[in-house]
Amino acid sequence: MLNKKSIALALMLAAPLAANAAGDAAAGKAKAAMCAGCHGMDGKAVLDGYPHLKGQNEKYIITSLKAFRDKTRTGGQSALMYPMAGLLSDADIENIAAYFSSLK
Repeated sequence: MLNKKSIALALMLAAPLAANAAGDAAAGKAKAAMCAGCHGMDGKAVLDGYPHLKGQNEKYIITSLKAFRDKTRTGGQSALMYPMAGLLSDADIENIAAYFSSLK
């Protein structure tokens, strides 16, 4: 049976792993150049009807990009995102999400 000390120790050991799971914002900035045409390099959309990514929730961006890559997100202009997201690895997606979510 786990006691409170064992649980606390497990949480403390897991914390650095969770921190390392986050993307690299600097690498994401470089990769986000492909997003700039519609979403702006600073994450503020330059075209009407396109969402601003600046300051967006990191997990939301990750989930959305993976859904576009897997073609499971439909509706709106999602078909325009399929070829863009299709070029991205999981690491690319995490890095891009880290970049846009870090912008204030």
